[in-house]
Order: sequence, then C-alpha cells, then structure tokens
Amino acid sequence: MSALIAFWNLENLFAPEGFPAREPWIAKAMQKDLKGWSETLFKRKIAQLGSIIVRMKDGAGPDILGVCEVENRFVLQALADQLNQALPARNYQLVHVDSARDQRGIDTAFLFDANQFTAKMDELFSHWVMRQTGTRDITQITFVAPSGKQLVMLANHWPSRSSSTGDGAEYSSGFRATAGETLAYWHGRIREVKGDNTAVIALGDFNDEPFDPSITIHAQGLRDRGDITRTKSARFYNLSWEYLTVMTQDRKGNQRLLNGTLYFGSDASLFDQILISSGLLTGKSGWRTVDGSARIEAYPPMVSHRVGEGPIRFGLPSGDVAENVNLDGYSDHFPVSVRIEEV
Repeated sequence: MSALIAFWNLENLFAPEGFPAREPWIAKAMQKDLKGWSETLFKRKIAQLGSIIVRMKDGAGPDILGVCEVENRFVLQALADQLNQALPARNYQLVHVDSARDQRGIDTAFLFDANQFTAKMDELFSHWVMRQTGTRDITQITFVAPSGKQLVMLANHWPSRSSSTGDGAEYSSGFRATAGETLAYWHGRIREVKGDNTAVIALGDFNDEPFDPSITIHAQGLRDRGDITRTKSARFYNLSWEYLTVMTQDRKGNQRLLNGTLYFGSDASLFDQILISSGLLTGKSGWRTVDGSARIEAYPPMVSHRVGEGPIRFGLPSGDVAENVNLDGYSDHFPVSVRIEEV
C-alpha cells in the first residue's frame, strides 16, 4: 500500500455570517471580518479548495489531509462532502477537536479516506500550546492501515508572527519555541509508548522557517538524514529542505519559480513543513517515505503571475466583498505533501 499524506492551511475557513451554532465569543471576535461572508461565498470557497485537493495524487486525492485555520466541524464536513462527491472512490471522514482556547477559534484537523485507514479515536489527543494571549493546538491521532501498520500524525498550527507591538517575529519567537518543545515532548512520549521505530509524521504551518531555532533546536527537526537514522533520541527529519525551490506554472501558463509556501510583503517563506521520524526513513516502522516525493502542491490556477506573490488568496469580506474577496482565489498558503509506502 502507498499513500499520499498532505497538509494545507485553508486560511480562514469559517462558516457563513450568522451561523447559528457559532460560539458567541467567536462571533464577537470575528464580527468585522465575517461581515458579508454569505452562504454563497462560503460554498464558493469550499468548491475552490476542493478543486485543488482532488488534483493531488494524480487526480485520486490525498489519503490523509491535515488542515488548519478551520472554524469547526461544520466547515470540515462541508469540505469532506465536496470531496466525496467529486471522488466517488473516496470516503473522507474527519478527525477534529474544537480549539476552544484559540483567540479566533481556528482548529487543526484531519480528513482521511476511511476506505484506506481507520482512525483510532481512543488515541486522539489535543495538545495545547499556551501563551499569554491565547493558544494553538496540536492534534494527534493514530491511523491504522488494513495491514495493521500504524501511523501517528500530529497536525500543527504554531503561534503567529504578528503582534500589536510591531516586532512580531522577535516578540513571538518564544511562543513558537514553546510549540516546538511541546511537539518534541509528545514525540518522545509516542516513542516511549509505541517504540523507537514508530512511524510519526508532524506536519503543519509552523510559522517559522526550517532553519529557525523553534524547528531545529526545540522540535528537533533536522536537515541531515544521517543525524536522524543514527540517533537513538526523538528527532525528526525535515522534508521541507527538499522543496526549498519549486518550478511550476502560474495561472497564465508562464514558468514560475517558487521559493516558499506563502508570500508576505513580496518575500517568500517556507512555513508549511513535514517532519518525519527515523522509522519512516529506515523503513523499520513498516512504512517508508518515497525518496524525492516531498513537494509543494502548486497547480497553475492557484499560482499568481504577479512578482512577489505566491498563492492566490480567497479572502474574507470584512464588510467589502468587492474589495476583499477574490472568487477565483484559494488560500494564502500552498499545500505540501509526501508519499509513503508499506515495506
């Protein structure tokens, strides 16, 4: 069996304005951003996201998709329904825990094909990354293939670089260091419980570069394969080093060199990363990553032709749909993926 594992920050996938089951504090916090966020716009964004996801794995769709920046189970189910309709061979189901402590109520979660994997719901954990003004969660779940081989996955969305003080990256670096320590701790615990060769994939929007200390020191996500295969400690190999630059086509059919998974202020950043355990490098877990398969999933319709821009955003109305929403957009992040196979 081989499987495509992917991750995508879906950028502000909220239920429509006036959604009756919305938490009151989220409604208050997001009132201005969601003004004008109609049912029609919500459905359009779901369709746009789905049109990209179904392209993955040569048109078969991913076997497991980690996501972040989703409001609740409702929006996830809408996306799963869209994918199941477009891909009849798939049976996408959800792994989701409400991130009640996040300032904006956005969650990490998984969509997975229940025809290919079983989710061990008794091994579903939500690890809180505490900070002064809120938190982000790391969602951990164990997936089991028909062969019985297990795959432990952790969906991450680390604290943002933005801050009210204007010195976002420096001011908030400690929060991401804490997130890295949290991930490293649970990686160690997984190995203690399940064994050193357990297949573990930690993926997500880390809001830091692969060379930043939060990744290299605190999460122990390293670049040298040998350091991972030789060690007896809980270290990850960071696959994002393998897609630092990607040649693709933009929406107008022109060749385009990408240097990251999102662009801000004309600068590219590689925040969306996939970290794998030693058992996935050596094959001792029963799974092995396919060499050279880690990639940015950048398809021409979603790639801007403008210099200094990357993914084409959909946006939120913030009271002005014509100004702030692009009906032909998707997200401010590109998805990333890797193929794994049983051995």
